[in-house]
Amino acid sequence: MGGSVVVYGSVARVLRRVGQNVLVAAVAFVVAGALSVGSVSQARADSKYASIVIDTKTGKVLQATNADDLRYPASLTKIMTLYVLFEQLEAGKVSLDTQMKVSKHASLQAPSKLGLKPGQTIKVRDAIRALVTKSANDVAAVVAEHVGGTESNFAAIMTKKARALGMSRTTYRNASGLPNPEQRTTARDQALLGRAIQEHFPSYYKFFATRSFSYKGRSYANHNRLLGRVRGVDGIKTGYTRASGFNLVSSVKRGPRHIVAVVMGGKTGRSRDAQMAALIKKHVGRASSGKRTAPLIARAGGVKVPTPSPAPLMASAVPVPAPAPAPVAVAALAPMPSARPTIEQKIAEGADMPVPQARPDETTGSIAESPEAAVEIASGSAGRDNSKATHLAAYAPATRAGWVIQIAAVADEGDAHQLLDEARAASRRHLAKASPYTEKVSKGDTTLYRARFAGFDNKAKAWAACKDLKQKDIACLALPQ
Repeated sequence: MGGSVVVYGSVARVLRRVGQNVLVAAVAFVVAGALSVGSVSQARADSKYASIVIDTKTGKVLQATNADDLRYPASLTKIMTLYVLFEQLEAGKVSLDTQMKVSKHASLQAPSKLGLKPGQTIKVRDAIRALVTKSANDVAAVVAEHVGGTESNFAAIMTKKARALGMSRTTYRNASGLPNPEQRTTARDQALLGRAIQEHFPSYYKFFATRSFSYKGRSYANHNRLLGRVRGVDGIKTGYTRASGFNLVSSVKRGPRHIVAVVMGGKTGRSRDAQMAALIKKHVGRASSGKRTAPLIARAGGVKVPTPSPAPLMASAVPVPAPAPAPVAVAALAPMPSARPTIEQKIAEGADMPVPQARPDETTGSIAESPEAAVEIASGSAGRDNSKATHLAAYAPATRAGWVIQIAAVADEGDAHQLLDEARAASRRHLAKASPYTEKVSKGDTTLYRARFAGFDNKAKAWAACKDLKQKDIACLALPQ
């Protein structure tokens, strides 16, 4: 300790001799170092995050963060699934009214899905809308098998299409985006695909602006919560798996300006949307308002796609080229969950029993964005505290008197929010005035989040809401408070 005092005293005397400016400089250096450490820590904390903003008229990159780092696409995969399907439509190999048969394989896909049964058929038109809005994994498999014979064949076609478009770091292993450790992409590649699908199929691209979709008596809202809420947004697609985080590709047209932006690895749907809104606000005004100078993106020609046939093709019929050497480390990739998603293992009786935490596929692609929260984004206040706004994401009802209904008790609060969103969308008549909330409960080492609606005056109203939900395959339990 004595030596330290001598050293510190010597430093102090030196500083006094050279003057106060040196002391100021030293302090500034220390502060800068601390900020640098903080920035590194933040980058590590957000290791899944990547973003890019492209001016479509010039091809200029307006913003990029980790844009070439490998990421899991999740349901952004379905943009390429639709690219291949649009190509089939353009070539006259299918029409919007073509009926595609549902196989057992397709019916067994994990949620989110329409719940198609083996032997059923679905029109191409409905399939497109289901992929754009509901992000239905069973429908993605139906498309894959109809076009490619098998889903693995179709994934090989998708990968070759990606290479032909210039997406050198993208590999597909399925048509839906359900977890596969070999299925990966980058923010830059997704921006390229987002631009290409608009350039090559402008009439079919309009499907991405679909706000809602009705099928067999049920209505599904588009998971892209920025549609109609952030000015100029006309698509494109959301995506979520636990390993990927929350992804979004957006196309924005304001007057003569047009950008395509990508956010990957958001921590929640709300924060991802807020990040996208902030990127749009900051960069759309920087895009060119003049004539297009960027060359058109080359079509993905030369990739043979088999004529749709119920007969399966050999998986080796369309070989997948090896990905280009990756100069960027893959360290950012999180471990992939191996279990099938079990978010639909919703609990009624014994609702507090835990369900597995793996959630491989997006259900809404966006956590708990209510109309009120959407107004916050549209008004440019996303990411700021707004005490006057009513945030559904808070999931805290004003009162819990009377009866409540419980949808599930799950291990992830985001999943609980997701289920509440789904339930309200499925039963607006009974839940429009109900107050959604989550309730944290712990049992030993297990923490669960109850997904509940409050605000039912009596048992009859709570039971009626539950009955309606059960008819729509959503488990429910009515409870007095």
